[in-house]
Formats: sequence, structure tokens, C-alpha cells
Amino acid sequence: MKNILIISGHTNLAASVANKTILETLNERLPEAELVKLDELYPDFKIDVEAEQQKLLWADIIVLQFPLFWYSAPSILERWMEETFRHGFSHGSTGDKLKGKKLILSFTTGAPETLYSREGAMGYAIDEFLPCYKAVCRLTQMEYCGSVYTCGISYGNRTTPELIEQQKGASVEHAERLIRLLEAL
Repeated sequence: MKNILIISGHTNLAASVANKTILETLNERLPEAELVKLDELYPDFKIDVEAEQQKLLWADIIVLQFPLFWYSAPSILERWMEETFRHGFSHGSTGDKLKGKKLILSFTTGAPETLYSREGAMGYAIDEFLPCYKAVCRLTQMEYCGSVYTCGISYGNRTTPELIEQQKGASVEHAERLIRLLEAL
């Protein structure tokens, strides 16, 4: 398999069930992949740009793993992108270091999928929240390879041991779908 870099953008992975389970499953099933937990490395949001750019140079496939917060990635993942995807590195006349690399989005939502539609409470389908990532790929000459997502994974639905186990099961299934996508690339 190619070099896979998984960037965890959860702001508090220790308190997570879904994202934590997804990452544990990926780590177990893809031990050769590099897993970066931004909340542990950069709790102060001071990104080591050189170190992170070296990881990007190594990677063939980049997976952004995160919970959807306010219809976007959490602030720490946004900060990581702002710092590492710099002009002259990822784009611009000399910025071609990400050219040809593949990007996959892997995320969870608290709201159920039925709410992500024109008729639902969100007013938009899930894919309508993703154009900024597709634009990043276009600018940096990466290949957008799609998304894997699981809806209805919220803190409010973790009130009993049975509900927690349901979230863990859904999260393992999410990781398995992501692994199938990675294997197909």
C-alpha cells in the first residue's frame, strides 16, 4: 500500500467515542500509516510547519479525520492547513509539493443524515459542505478522492453503555469503509 498520512483534527480526542474508535481501528488495521493527532501535538495551536510539511512530502495519500463542527473542520485542523499549505510549498509558482497526492475526507456528524438535505434542518446535503476541500485540491494539484462519513454520532447520544457500543460499532464500520477506499486507490 502507498504511504498514508492520517491527520486527526478532533480538538479533544480523549473525550471522543467515534473519532477515537475510528483512529484506533485504522491504527490496528493500517499499522504502516502515520497517524498525527493534532490535539495532542499542538494544544497551543503552534504548528511545527517544517515537521508537518515533511510528513506531507512523505505521504501519497492524506486522510483528514475529523468531526464536523459548525459545518466545517474543527479549528485546529483549519489552523494546520493554514500553516502547512503555504504559498511556495503547496501552491504558487514554486509550490508543487502536494501535486499528485490524494486527499480523502473522513468525518462524523452529530446530526442524523436525514437532516442533511434541502428539506432537512441543515438545508443542504453533506456534499454541499465540501467544496472548499475540493478547491484546495484544485489549487494544490492534489486529487480529491472522496469522503467517508458517518452521521448521528453525537455526545447527546452517549447516555447509556448500549448507545456507546452502538457508536463504537458504527465507527468501526466507518473505518472499514475508509480502509476499502484506501485499498482501491
